[in-house]
Amino acid sequence: MAINNLRLWFRRWWGRDRTTPTVRCALVLVVFVVAISSWKKDRGKGVMRGVEGPLLGSLDPTLVDLTLVRDAKAKGALCLDGSSPGYHVQRGDSFGSDNWLLHLEGGGWCNSVESCALRSRTALGSSRFMQEVHFVGILSPYPSQNPDFYNWNRVKIRYCDGASFMGNVQNINQSGSQIFFRGERVWEAIIDQLKLEGLAKAKKAFLTGCSAGGLAALMHCDNFQAHLPQTKVKCLADAGFFLNEKDISGRNTIKAFYDEVIHLQDVTKSLPNNCSTMIEPWQCFFPYELIKRIQTPIFILNPAYDFWQIQHILVPTESDLKGHWGRCRMNIRYCNSNQIEILQGFRKSLLHALSEFQHNSKVGLFINSCFIHCQTISNITWHSPMSPRINNKTIAEAVGDWFFENRDVKEVDCPYPCNPTCFHMEFI
Repeated sequence: MAINNLRLWFRRWWGRDRTTPTVRCALVLVVFVVAISSWKKDRGKGVMRGVEGPLLGSLDPTLVDLTLVRDAKAKGALCLDGSSPGYHVQRGDSFGSDNWLLHLEGGGWCNSVESCALRSRTALGSSRFMQEVHFVGILSPYPSQNPDFYNWNRVKIRYCDGASFMGNVQNINQSGSQIFFRGERVWEAIIDQLKLEGLAKAKKAFLTGCSAGGLAALMHCDNFQAHLPQTKVKCLADAGFFLNEKDISGRNTIKAFYDEVIHLQDVTKSLPNNCSTMIEPWQCFFPYELIKRIQTPIFILNPAYDFWQIQHILVPTESDLKGHWGRCRMNIRYCNSNQIEILQGFRKSLLHALSEFQHNSKVGLFINSCFIHCQTISNITWHSPMSPRINNKTIAEAVGDWFFENRDVKEVDCPYPCNPTCFHMEFI
């Protein structure tokens, strides 16, 4: 079975000593997307929990070609390897033709010259490896899969800089390697090119992103509004609300990692709203601090048991040398009562970080209790008969209600395992 082969491949990669946490970050999203696709072929035979039976609605996903940024070299807007950055665009029609939805691709970060050089030989660091992509989930052109944004101009912006579109280093000679840290310029060049293609005249614009792209959507949210002063702009971060929490060994692994990314790619000068003048630059990488300074309306979509955060923030491999968490961190069904208690504490930290935004009318929330990561990039999790729901609303329905101001959306799920609609990833 395709899904069994995927699981075997993932276990082999995950267990290799030479596979660094940084490389794993980049692999997670690929694994998730492939898992969804493989699971669809296997037609729901038990690998992904919370979904039963065959998928309904067999609309083929749309393949969209890559568009490269024009004159990228002259603009200094380059991927890690020096190639031109790119995006995929599908034009809207009818009443959606004046509206634009942009989605920033995710894929972790790189925190050293070596790890960035490794990324530069993949589609996460070079357009030379990018191919056409399927438009699904929040990018789908079908109203049954994407009820509110299906006929908008929809854009997927490829991620090839390793620092959430925030780096800006002029020098390309990094410890003997020619690596370009130009994420900020990539962002500006792509937005400028899209403005020439019609974005500048948009009536409504929605900046979204998944994982590292979700963090980038928050980082650039007010800047996006500044680019479009006459446009109604809103932003969404999908699985981008990363927590500043210590791991199970008591070390602040994620803080140290972000600090390395910031110093390597000189991110400080690109941080929004003078964030780093008030607090330490690494703190600005955590959405809890960012949201306080964002003026544009934002929506936070996050699972309370985000498997990426559990595997890299709460229980990174170096914090679990005896392997007590080996099965739990890969499949929440294998967690014992003590581990579940710790995971519930992690959930409480997320809710506490979001608590002060509960009464902020500009902030929408959808926090479900699923063991998953990004949920906007799959038809299953975004909007389908098998989608996770809170108060009988799919994620797409809740986001649509918030964007069009039909109601104040503050959906917070009960603790695991109470929600039977949850879609849980299982790596073992």
